[in-house]
Amino acid sequence: MIYHVNQQARAGGDGSAAYPFRTISAAARLARPGDEVLVYPGIYREQVSPERGGTEEKRIVYRSTEPLGAVICGAEPARDWEPYQGTTWVIRVPSQVFGDYNPYTTEVFGDWYFAPNHRHTGCVYLNDRMLYEAETLEECLEGGVHAESWCPEESVYKWYAVQEGDAKTGTTVIYANFKDRDPRKEKVEINVRRRCFFPEETGRGYITVSGFKMEKAATTWAPPAAFQDGLMGPHWSRGWIIEDCEICNSKCCGISLGRYYDPENDHYFTVKHVKSPTQMERDAVCRGQYHGWLKENIGSHIIRRCHIHHCEQTGIVGRMGAVFSLIEDNEIHHINNMQELGGAEIAGIKLHAAIDVVMRRNHVHHCTMGIWCDWEAQGTRITQNLLHDNQRPEGCAWAEGGMESQDLFVEVGHGPTLIDNNILLSRVSLRFATQGVALVHNLIMGTFTCVGAGTGWRYTPYHIRHRTEVAGFMTILHGDDRFYNNIFIQGFPKDMPEKRGEPGLHERTVGTACFDEYETYEQWIDHFDMDAERPNMGKLEPFHFGHLPVWAQGNVYLGGAQPWKHENNALVDEKAEAVVELTQDQDGKYVLHTNLGALLAGVQRPMVDSDILGRAFEPDQRFENPDGSAIVFDTDYAGNHRGLTVLPGPFACIEKDMEM
Repeated sequence: MIYHVNQQARAGGDGSAAYPFRTISAAARLARPGDEVLVYPGIYREQVSPERGGTEEKRIVYRSTEPLGAVICGAEPARDWEPYQGTTWVIRVPSQVFGDYNPYTTEVFGDWYFAPNHRHTGCVYLNDRMLYEAETLEECLEGGVHAESWCPEESVYKWYAVQEGDAKTGTTVIYANFKDRDPRKEKVEINVRRRCFFPEETGRGYITVSGFKMEKAATTWAPPAAFQDGLMGPHWSRGWIIEDCEICNSKCCGISLGRYYDPENDHYFTVKHVKSPTQMERDAVCRGQYHGWLKENIGSHIIRRCHIHHCEQTGIVGRMGAVFSLIEDNEIHHINNMQELGGAEIAGIKLHAAIDVVMRRNHVHHCTMGIWCDWEAQGTRITQNLLHDNQRPEGCAWAEGGMESQDLFVEVGHGPTLIDNNILLSRVSLRFATQGVALVHNLIMGTFTCVGAGTGWRYTPYHIRHRTEVAGFMTILHGDDRFYNNIFIQGFPKDMPEKRGEPGLHERTVGTACFDEYETYEQWIDHFDMDAERPNMGKLEPFHFGHLPVWAQGNVYLGGAQPWKHENNALVDEKAEAVVELTQDQDGKYVLHTNLGALLAGVQRPMVDSDILGRAFEPDQRFENPDGSAIVFDTDYAGNHRGLTVLPGPFACIEKDMEM
């Protein structure tokens, strides 16, 4: 069955081509496995909640008939502004408009939220840009610069709301400082709905959402031990495809692949103030298994070719619900640039338990953090991605509740976590509070931070290979890391001024020298009496809780980057003036300008594969594909075959100018 939806149609349609429905929700109430919902161009101001999912053989497909022509919007036009004082205007909105959820009385708060508790999920938009929320009416009237903003010129546009009477039956009064703009002549909207496309119930699997623009949702903070809200998402189900969509202007998260609502573990620390939030993470994993967290039920989603931007918590978030998923060919940028929200759940992509998740060919830039794999990054592969400018711009102040910035953050996992064929150009390439990571054929211009630190005694689960079932728990020992055929370039001065959130003085040197205290495998295994008939367990205890070994081979260190002291075949050229510059042409395409081809002329390296990388220690799992097959690193960043001559770094052949 094909249902047609056209916002311009007359009321009373039956969903046929001749008499379309006026709303997507009307079709979503009827659609069954195998059906397709065709949505014609227009702005659909509704919250779509599919009542059914499809099956693996018969998906339910929602498709915009023109790419990005159908817009699902969580906001309503706000036209009845009246002058208030100076450049500040006021509008009075009957609170009944918001139903059971008033974004202007609902605060952004919860576990792992560190910013001040005066932000709300509502927002005012001027010409499709969020205005900044003032803490007081006086601040709104003043319209000063928000020093923590990445875009200070935009931060002078502010709003402030108060509630007169009951949040459901009273009046919501919104003030907005539009500076030199007249809101009666500009496009001005306010958040009204919490989400755009999101099933109210869990388990609505096998849905395809294709070609929509979705925008302006009043989403709530989405930490891992809580229900994870999103402008759109599958809500704890299996097998969704989200493709060719534009997702933007969510107050918190864009796409949620995250956790269901569990009333016994929902913002537990914030509400009860007792058990540590880290303990709640372990509880979430075990309770999740009780609630159906199995490969057969959850995950296996595809997010591809989407444009995700200007969301203030994450572009994509997911605690456990993203397992076995593929995230590819997306552009994710300008996440958390307002810096009104702060806490440990902010990144372009923020996933917990990214088991067998593949993130490839994504372009992630201008985010306060690029990709963050937190807890249980087991079987995770981050490959062929371009990451840059994931750091605060010059002159931007530290935000209360803010976190450190980097391209990648892998935290408290046991691996195997595979990072290969990426281009990492920000000042910090990887925050390394973890173990069991392999970096192969990357171009790395930033430092490693948090090596051997940042984990404490956080006992973390590891899982049955390529499954969600827990195999065991262990603290993070650090090490068990591999570095093969990477190019390291000292991409920023080591003597740059000290700034909060930037690498410390001991973390300014690019390369693997930060692992100098770690042993080789041969040194480490020698502590264990492998030939003894009855090994002495007490004698071995220090080594059961000490650092694991490190492997490094075939890497190149240029311009001051330094190798691990045990790497015996590294190419080190401290005086090399390596050029790597990323520019954008008139058509918006990114071009990498480099002289690495000349610097590496004649350099060859052995081919790397899964057998060379071996197995991550705790889960005893090989660095391999999700189906268990071996990986041969014979394909480069652009998908080209490496052939007989294997260059270090992400390119099979290095040209002077390369389109990204």
